[in-house]
Amino acid sequence: MDIKKIVVFGGGTGLSCLLSGLKLFPIDVTTVIAVSDNGSSTGILKEELDIPAVGDVGKVLLSMANVDEDFTDLLQYRFSKDGSLHNHPVRNIMLAALIDTKGNLTEATKYMAKILNVKGTVLPLTEEKVDLVGKSKDKDYYGEEEVSLNIKNIDRICYDHEIRVNEEIIDHIKEADLIVFSSGSLYTSILPHLLSDRITKALDSVKAPLMYVSNLVTQPGETDGYSVGDHVKVLNRYLGQRKIDIVVANNADINKDIIDKYFTTENKTPVTIDKELIDDPGIEIIEGHVFNIENGKIRHDPLKTAYLIFSYLMDELS
Repeated sequence: MDIKKIVVFGGGTGLSCLLSGLKLFPIDVTTVIAVSDNGSSTGILKEELDIPAVGDVGKVLLSMANVDEDFTDLLQYRFSKDGSLHNHPVRNIMLAALIDTKGNLTEATKYMAKILNVKGTVLPLTEEKVDLVGKSKDKDYYGEEEVSLNIKNIDRICYDHEIRVNEEIIDHIKEADLIVFSSGSLYTSILPHLLSDRITKALDSVKAPLMYVSNLVTQPGETDGYSVGDHVKVLNRYLGQRKIDIVVANNADINKDIIDKYFTTENKTPVTIDKELIDDPGIEIIEGHVFNIENGKIRHDPLKTAYLIFSYLMDELS
């Protein structure tokens, strides 16, 4: 049996969760990570060292790692004492050092992947330090945090300059059997991959289906009140000629007490599957019970979600 090839675009917790499940299956996974984050430790290192954002790269590498737990715990450790290292995780410091010693983030990522015995390929979208910009009629909003807080005022998002996309990504797109957009912050983790014509044109040129793994809950300020279909519409607006072909979405009920707590404490609501999306003949919906509850948090179940993707690959693309 030929090993199927997947390219996954994403960032943040949603991507890490999905990859921790996909690594358990016999597939060749290439993960592409946007590097425009400017918050917390990542933002500090980005400005002080004039480097791309390394935070999501480090999270993804750890989610795909095949090493002992003590080592991953070490890399996740954040310095707690006051001082210049306060709140920096070891993985970020390590990647920043590797950028210096290896010459760029791609080579730094490859080396760290080797240390962590990562199954698959991890590639940053670009080698450049880059920031998101939200454009409106009245003003521009600079940086991922400002964009996230002002989505309702923004007409479109772009980068602060035209980026040079990592050419290895284009090669992997051309060879892929399936392209996946992971769950995660829609405007600040997923769409940043589609702000380069180089990526959208590459997607236009391939026959591989485009799949979206829908978020489980809305994100305050970004996707308030969004259904699964609303997420798909936004993705399609930023894609080129190709549009989303398949959606993986949760159809299981979430405990009402947890939903109420989410709404009260975080102003988040479940993302529901809407009739308009179900009736769309151009989109295949793969539904399932794809969530679990971790410490009171609603998260994608890595194994169940990855299994649905793997089953699609085996059933539809074999």
